[in-house]
Amino acid sequence: MRSFLPLFLFIFLSLSLGCKAFAQQPTPVLASAQSISLADLKAYPNKKEELQIITWNIQNLGRSKSDAEIAQMAAVLRHADVVAVQEVVAKDPAGAQAVARLADELNRTGAKWDYQVSLPTKSPSPYISERYAFLWKTHRVRLKRKAYLDQTLQDRVYREPFIGQFEDKISAKAFYVINFHARKYNDQPEREIKTMGDYSERLNTQALILAGDFNLTERHTVWNPFYKKGFNAALNKNPTTLKRKCQDGVYRNHAIDNMFFPSGIQKIKAASIDWVGSCDRLEQARTVSDHLPVWMHFKLE
Repeated sequence: MRSFLPLFLFIFLSLSLGCKAFAQQPTPVLASAQSISLADLKAYPNKKEELQIITWNIQNLGRSKSDAEIAQMAAVLRHADVVAVQEVVAKDPAGAQAVARLADELNRTGAKWDYQVSLPTKSPSPYISERYAFLWKTHRVRLKRKAYLDQTLQDRVYREPFIGQFEDKISAKAFYVINFHARKYNDQPEREIKTMGDYSERLNTQALILAGDFNLTERHTVWNPFYKKGFNAALNKNPTTLKRKCQDGVYRNHAIDNMFFPSGIQKIKAASIDWVGSCDRLEQARTVSDHLPVWMHFKLE
């Protein structure tokens, strides 16, 4: 029996270490029904009193974007009625100019678009400061008043949210879109998100959409107070960032872009827009952005 003891110990330790190593591996996040291709989005039906919104972190939207890349953005965004954009360059006018170029390209797609770019955010560093943008189809919605940065949060977040109040021209119902880009994951973005749980009370409405890049998933405990108030997430376990390189045919990474909304918004369908489609297009797609857009088809209650 004594001669077998070393063998038993070896097997026991090997299994223990193996299980521990397995437990420490990140769980892959898969999405299928929650993704929509550009072709399917183009063919997607939309009833008269329903709206479509897209939120997109367009990485470093500024002078680095070519006309071809702007055209690719417009090919995606043309399917929305309202668009919320994060990460517009703030350090020079080229960011706002890029949004104007994007609006001009959207105007070539058959509908009339308007837009507003925010002022630079009041961030701790010029390297953190950004602008936001809203773009919208003028025959479908109107901006009720000039959109604004939420100054009440400027000392509590790195980039204060950009708030726009829109009106559906068919139903005459109003709704807010709160456009936000949270600080990096390792800077604890949950500290910023928890400051936003009272927007329904502050804006006196249940018809609002908190949209953007939150740098953490909808499963983080910071969202629990939102869910208790009746908020829902548009996406669940749906990766929206792009890897630098494909790994075993997978090019999507973290589930951090999303939309959250209370009872005044009825979600009909939501998805990430997988306009990349295959590994051989990943490198080119990343010149546009390292994020996928998030789309939601909804109705105002």
